[in-house]
Amino acid sequence: MKQDVAVIGAGFAGSEAVWQLARRGVPVTVYEMRPERMTEAHQGGDFAELVCSNSFKSVQVENAHGLLKAELRLQGSLILDRAGPAAVPAGQALAVDREVFSQSVTRAVASLPQVRVVREEVSDLELLLKRHAAVIVASGPLTSPALSRALTPWVGAECLYFHDAIAPVVTADSIDMGVAFRASRYGKGEADYLNCPLSREQYLNFVRAVAGAEKVAFHAFEDLRPFEGCLPIEVMVERGEMTLAFGPMKPVGLPDPRTGHPPFAVVQLRQDNLLGSLYSLVGFQTKMTWPEQRRVFRQIPGLEQAEFARLGSLHRNTFLNAPRLLDETLALRSEPRLVFAGQITGVEGYMESTAMGLYAAKQLAARLTGRDLPRPSPNTLTGALVRYLVQGDPVRFQPINVSFGLLDPLEGRLGKKERKAAQARRALEEMERLQALENPPPASLAEAPWQGSLKGD
Repeated sequence: MKQDVAVIGAGFAGSEAVWQLARRGVPVTVYEMRPERMTEAHQGGDFAELVCSNSFKSVQVENAHGLLKAELRLQGSLILDRAGPAAVPAGQALAVDREVFSQSVTRAVASLPQVRVVREEVSDLELLLKRHAAVIVASGPLTSPALSRALTPWVGAECLYFHDAIAPVVTADSIDMGVAFRASRYGKGEADYLNCPLSREQYLNFVRAVAGAEKVAFHAFEDLRPFEGCLPIEVMVERGEMTLAFGPMKPVGLPDPRTGHPPFAVVQLRQDNLLGSLYSLVGFQTKMTWPEQRRVFRQIPGLEQAEFARLGSLHRNTFLNAPRLLDETLALRSEPRLVFAGQITGVEGYMESTAMGLYAAKQLAARLTGRDLPRPSPNTLTGALVRYLVQGDPVRFQPINVSFGLLDPLEGRLGKKERKAAQARRALEEMERLQALENPPPASLAEAPWQGSLKGD
């Protein structure tokens, strides 16, 4: 029986998946089309090339990005191992020299005796499934048109998206419920929305802030021409100062219970996850920069202390409707030999992509070698990301970054700082327990049997 696996794409998720499969004794053929066929954003052919920022964000475990890194280290992540020697000064963040980092990852992966690198574009998934025991698709947000066409018969055109139109998401406990009120328009159905009321003066100040905020420019290949129902709020503001008041901020049918009358305008927030710990701003897609989003959206009454689990964006990004398609191992329900990893599953960010590459590879290796793995724990950020992908709302599914809002809540009342510290301790203890149950290969890459081949790296 064939036991080798094909991995499509050698970005963060793909490189991590190849490493994790190989260190578990699974032969891998990695298909990377660069540099023979370039994307619009990449510059060369090295693995794990950074196309945006060179920062992997915080290393503090009381920060969600830092906690996810700690979980990845416990699991022997290649990406984090290679990031250390390539690190550049960045305060409490982990940032790397782009070329040093990518070249190091490339050498590490290509040097493994179980790995074969093929530099060509994949356009036929049927053929790969005939050649290999399984296929991991880790092609990233700039998946080529040919591979996108090959994916469509498997996932359905209606479940394969090619750009994000994402509204910001805030944590529920950072919303001031002394200002926001719960109601649905005209009292229909359950009171499922939180509503932040604005006076005329507050509304006009908000519109002026949106108009004057710094925006992110589209890349030449991101000419998205968003449809009318998905316009960024700054585009609506350009059409007139009252456009938002007659659009996503219309107050009709939403009387403020404190006055008995509708406010001049209202910002609605909708529950974004099953736990009720995250709420999205309805209709607030935006191209404002992230610092500007924090500044402008905190002018909304009730959101002055908002903690953002995700900030808004509108950009090109190939991703699946994961809750409709993927099982708990990130395999396609209709074809378990077809597995997905990285941003194409519906996560955003370098470390999030790495985590899903590592997770998918572990699950697939266990299946191919007849081993049982413990189920992912939603008390860890890795498990919480998987839960979001496979149990999220398929109607409103959007890619997400890691945040503490994805974790199961703790019992009792704790301050924000104490709560995050306690959640971090719980997550790392749980990850250590799961690693012990899995009985994996050495967590330290220095102990790996092929480490000698990397000397001089």
